[in-house]
Amino acid sequence: FFFFFFFHPDNMPKEQTTSTTTTTTTKPTSTNGVKKVAKKNVENKTNGVSTAPVTKEPPKPVASKKTTYPPFVFDSSLKTNPDDVAPTGTKPDMNIGDVFDSLSYGPAPESPAAVNAWLEAHDRDFGHFINNQWYKPDGRKKYEVRMPARDEFMCNTIQGNQDDVNTAVDAASTAYESWSKLPGHVRARYIYSIARHVQKHHRIIAVCEAMDNGKPVRESRDADTNVVARWLYYYAGWAQLLETEMPDFTSVGVVGGIVAWNFPLMLLVWKVAPALAAGNTIVMKPATYTRLSTLLFAEICAEAGLPAGVFNVVTGGGAMGSMLVSHPKVGKVGFTGSTYVGQLLRRLTAGTGKKISLELGGKSPIVVFDDADIDGTVEGVVDAIFFNQGQVCSAGSRLLIQETIYDKFIEKLKERMSHLRVGDSLDKCIDVGAVVDPKQRSDIDSFVQIAREEGNDVHQICACIPTERGCYYPPTLITNVDTSSTCVQEEIFGPVVTAQSFRTAKEAVKLANNTKFGLGGSVWTENLSKALEVALMIKAGTVWINGHNLFDAASGFGGYRESGFGRDGGKECLYEYLKPKHLKKYKLIDAEALDISDFGKNVPSAPLNPLKGEEFEHSIPSITGPRSTNVPTVDRTYKMYYGGAQKRPDAPYARSIFDRSNKVIAQVGEGNRKDVRNAVEAAHKAFSGWGKRAAHNRAQIVYYMAENLEIRRSEVAHRLCEMTGCSEEEAFEEVDASIERLFYWGAYADKYGGTVQETTLYGATVKVHEPVGPIGIACPDESPLLAFVSLFAPAIVRGNTIIIVPSERHPLAACDLYQVFETSDLPAGVVNILTGSRDHLTKYLAEHQDIEAMWYFGSQEGSKFVESASAENIKRTWVNYGQPRNWFDKIEGAGEEFLYHAVECKNIWMPMGTIYAN
Repeated sequence: FFFFFFFHPDNMPKEQTTSTTTTTTTKPTSTNGVKKVAKKNVENKTNGVSTAPVTKEPPKPVASKKTTYPPFVFDSSLKTNPDDVAPTGTKPDMNIGDVFDSLSYGPAPESPAAVNAWLEAHDRDFGHFINNQWYKPDGRKKYEVRMPARDEFMCNTIQGNQDDVNTAVDAASTAYESWSKLPGHVRARYIYSIARHVQKHHRIIAVCEAMDNGKPVRESRDADTNVVARWLYYYAGWAQLLETEMPDFTSVGVVGGIVAWNFPLMLLVWKVAPALAAGNTIVMKPATYTRLSTLLFAEICAEAGLPAGVFNVVTGGGAMGSMLVSHPKVGKVGFTGSTYVGQLLRRLTAGTGKKISLELGGKSPIVVFDDADIDGTVEGVVDAIFFNQGQVCSAGSRLLIQETIYDKFIEKLKERMSHLRVGDSLDKCIDVGAVVDPKQRSDIDSFVQIAREEGNDVHQICACIPTERGCYYPPTLITNVDTSSTCVQEEIFGPVVTAQSFRTAKEAVKLANNTKFGLGGSVWTENLSKALEVALMIKAGTVWINGHNLFDAASGFGGYRESGFGRDGGKECLYEYLKPKHLKKYKLIDAEALDISDFGKNVPSAPLNPLKGEEFEHSIPSITGPRSTNVPTVDRTYKMYYGGAQKRPDAPYARSIFDRSNKVIAQVGEGNRKDVRNAVEAAHKAFSGWGKRAAHNRAQIVYYMAENLEIRRSEVAHRLCEMTGCSEEEAFEEVDASIERLFYWGAYADKYGGTVQETTLYGATVKVHEPVGPIGIACPDESPLLAFVSLFAPAIVRGNTIIIVPSERHPLAACDLYQVFETSDLPAGVVNILTGSRDHLTKYLAEHQDIEAMWYFGSQEGSKFVESASAENIKRTWVNYGQPRNWFDKIEGAGEEFLYHAVECKNIWMPMGTIYAN
């Protein structure tokens, strides 16, 4: 009930009339329990959803035609009541006496008739959906779709190839030229129309999803389909407001979407709605196991009047997803699926300039304190892990219970599990449906067997599992586990929960964060202050208080670490489908042609070679008075700066810094892998304290930096002239812009903390902008001081710590700030500066497992390496693909994208009581 209560009753479909009977078993007499209907009688029985034309030729855009469809007429030959249809097409006899004797649940069957009629209208054979037409090219293999709950044939779908992907992307690319130019209000009308048609076809969508996926129809009806409509309405609103609310952003182009099989339609709409609102067109590839609701939704979009080519669907195996992602006309990839596949796609898109968002796996904790409502929490745990058979990326699969109530809670949970009802997905009285496919069931069972082999205690409820047919797995509780147990660390993706105990809140937080994932979590306690503090400490994209698996379009959903990056939902999602307007279309070198195998190799500098005209400038005029030309300057070699102090490089090697006349004006340390290690350790040590500091305090420190830089204005300007050869006027302009930029970002220290999300929850959903963590930054050579300030300042004001590599050619602009940092009350380890080869240091920063994000402003080759290396631990990246930017410009040098990359969006859901709920 924690999942479903936030849906408004006005949006709920009317419940079908059911009768209470004793449980009986009847043998199905035909496919999916419904007799096949003669084709001539089926053509008008598709539940009002129009059937698009079929062609073997590549579809061409067609003008939308408004068609009037006859009402659905129920076929009396089915011998069923359309308001109460058993899955087998029969209605069991009712025995009131037996019901009162046993108090058992009788079946509450849902009719598959409308879905079967729709399937028959398509001869149970589907092609791709491109340009609002069905596209069935010759010579393609077929994939058989079966109903998991009964192991019955449903239909065949086409297995596409590269030519089919090209056809779909070309259609989307053509449609983009007109769709992207439509006023936001017009796009809003189209999306609104789709939402209305989804509601009109609510029931057939819900039944189709349950039959195709195996989930209980009660869940697809009351949860999935309502969320789909809500998402469409929400982003119809953003289509209307985009031009005024986000004027500095523009659409990306063609979006390639790939979604998982656990929530086929819901996850699809999470990509489609924001993509269309932002002015993009889209090609979707549904999961292999679950294609039908996507194809049904495609027809609904066409019926709603969506222009041809704006939304297209191609079906095929896993390799087809790679074809779609690597297509040169695809500008954005949105993926929901496993962490392993997400890593592959991250590497596949590396260096191409494509935007990508990844919503991956999870191992979400449920933290239960001893002051929680135990009975209510047990129900919450059931919803958290057994909802959708545990096939939920944010499923509460790690149960953490305070030691004082552990035994009592486990006893109550086992008792509650013994009453769970597992069965046919079209029975509205079941709690747990079928697993999507026998392979997935085998994968789940393999983890449970490993748990047994590792000595864990496995408790399963097997008596309730249907044995005659279908793909079912028993609800499972695993106890006596360690933090290193396989079942605790790995995502099982099934109805399996582990249980551990903790003593204190600090221990609970450490256990909750002892995972490579960070997608969701929940906290259960009657103490709100405790709940909020623990919720803030859990490193996850969404944390629910006294609830779990609540979703709404106004609240972004996504993860930290190996749960991916980017968000689905909220305004934060739109950044994934838009790009800053200043990023003009640029011609990149084919990323496949870039060899990054030797990236970052560096040979340290040797002493100066007079034969090459290399000369050290020992006599530099003083800026404060005359100096004798025969008195050399005091030698100074800049050290590294990390942990709040200047440190010698590990090697040690020195790098010569030349001016424009090829004279050496200084030498800096040559950083290497050990220097990166030391700097990252210093950044991690400083992170927890810096991130918890009051935003006002961080602002004051940055203002203090500006004050101290102002005092050294002339000295720093002179150094810029010396290094870059710029005029004195240009140097002072850069210094003054840097001081202003520090003030600008200091002002944002306490003005970008988050907001209250207007979800449908009766309570408060609060979006908190958390720091990302230790960030690696590699600076460009242009505007060496201003670029350095523009990159480090937004990162630290939002609570991050940084390891930053200044301009490789002109590092002295940053080195001269060592004393500015030391005299500005900046805590040790917040800013760590490593000099040397930008790419050599970038290599080790990008590969470091304790760096949470990498910002790189260098070459396209370096950008490809950073994006490819980041796939190892799914760190966030921000690269420039070798394209320079104007750091003096207020948008290019200080736009909202800087803040976006400097924060993680966490949404905390806090329900209220029931005093005024009704």
